[in-house]
Amino acid sequence: MPEALPEAVLAEYGLMSLDEALRKIHMSEDASEQKQARRRLAFDEALGLQLALAMRRGSEIGSAGPPMPLAQAGLRADLLGQLPFELTEGQRHVVAEIGEDLAGVKPMNRLLQGEVGSGKTVVALLAMMQAIDAGYQCALLAPTEVLAVQHARSLRAMLGSLATAGELGAPDDATSIALLTGSMSPAAKKQIKADVATGLAGIVIGTHALLQDSVDFHNLGLVVVDEQHRFGVEQRDRLRAKAPQGIVPHLLVMTATPIPRTVALTVFGDLETSTLRELPRGRQPITTTAVFTREKPGWLARGWERIAEEVAAGRQAYVVASRIDADDKDSGPDEAEEKRPPPVPVTELYETIRGSLLPGLRIGLLHGRLPSEQKDAVMTAFNAGEIDVLVCTTVIEVGVDVPNATVMLIMDADRFGISQLHQLRGRVGRGGNKGLCLLVSPCSPAGSAGRRLRAVQDTLDGFTLAELDLEERREGDVLGRDQSGRAVNLRLLSLLDHRDMIETAREMAMRACADDPELARQPALAGMARRFLVADQIEYLDKS
Repeated sequence: MPEALPEAVLAEYGLMSLDEALRKIHMSEDASEQKQARRRLAFDEALGLQLALAMRRGSEIGSAGPPMPLAQAGLRADLLGQLPFELTEGQRHVVAEIGEDLAGVKPMNRLLQGEVGSGKTVVALLAMMQAIDAGYQCALLAPTEVLAVQHARSLRAMLGSLATAGELGAPDDATSIALLTGSMSPAAKKQIKADVATGLAGIVIGTHALLQDSVDFHNLGLVVVDEQHRFGVEQRDRLRAKAPQGIVPHLLVMTATPIPRTVALTVFGDLETSTLRELPRGRQPITTTAVFTREKPGWLARGWERIAEEVAAGRQAYVVASRIDADDKDSGPDEAEEKRPPPVPVTELYETIRGSLLPGLRIGLLHGRLPSEQKDAVMTAFNAGEIDVLVCTTVIEVGVDVPNATVMLIMDADRFGISQLHQLRGRVGRGGNKGLCLLVSPCSPAGSAGRRLRAVQDTLDGFTLAELDLEERREGDVLGRDQSGRAVNLRLLSLLDHRDMIETAREMAMRACADDPELARQPALAGMARRFLVADQIEYLDKS
């Protein structure tokens, strides 16, 4: 077999040749030799993947990005001057990183990740203000209507009069926020699209409706994608293609929860990464308690009492269910690990809470199958304090921000993953009051589901939990399969076992592509990358 790696590289990393590795892995009976062979072949997979990501990144090096120099006066400066809080040191650092990218001549490609509640939204908004100050429009792509509506509400609240362009008495430099979703009436969509096409709307927030051919931007310069894993490269590129000809818009993608470094390098290897770890000043810590009803059945009754007490004190609560109705397929972790009763559907839980568990309180219901108008009405009422307890599914998992909500009770918490539980509990304690999260489960505390819940109970560090989540999940859940069940062609590389190897492969790939972004002068390395440049492989990695 022809050798793609130079002798110096083989010696530096202690790798056997490709020919020897292939012979040993099939023919050797020596365990040590087989281990070394697997290590060499895993390195080839790591390097091929990193080369593919570096090549994809390098393909935009020659493209022109919209220049957005930092203005001393304008919307960005106005927003900073009117924020009712100080940015954390981490936020200031990341804002500076993004600001420098936007001011450059190359398109920004940056991943913004952070702890739950670390203030990613205001960082993204400041980037949008810098773009608008430079004369460009911004698009914010969200995966659900609930999240898109929440973003529109949050951004308008932060901007205040700065988002009132076209209204009487608006500041001279004010912009406008447009919200476009699939459930809007044809007349409303027509008006929004007109505002986008003329440039009146500086920030355009929407779901997949933004990707329609009928949506034309006046001067798109920055694309922000929330919950990147819900979208693929094709959808991302379709939105970026709406920019003026010859311009590749800057791209900022955000993730809801921290990402293990090996996942970030493997799945988001074509993006620079900014990380927020510090929580804003004044945020109260969330107390988390795992409630194992098999051992202590009376504890759940105390949970309902705690909700009633918080409501009596003028605050609000969430009750989360893992499924909408009894016919839904159970896809929770540890499905066959131990016998447990079926999870309580949200519709049944809503009726029980309203009828006997919390009588007299104002109870709302929210899940993904409700009509969009009803979902919007429920969230508006909950935001306004007109609903005491919101019984819901994970539709509230990301982006929902109701500062008055202080308690979350998660039924059948064993049906959720570690990072998902951490993200859910981040919905409470967002105001000045302490938050409480109760993880209710019929499982044994000694089983793996119980250990998972106790891990969430024992730490608020999302980065630690992300690593635990990676160890809990099967390798295929990370890189092995997409939603249609197809396998991604990684046979030996493991995110758990080969963390140092992935780091090394990334460094080598970056060096190889530094002055030869298409690997035109390095055909052997280009061949290693080619298997990962197939469209469906890259599409899956983007959505992984």
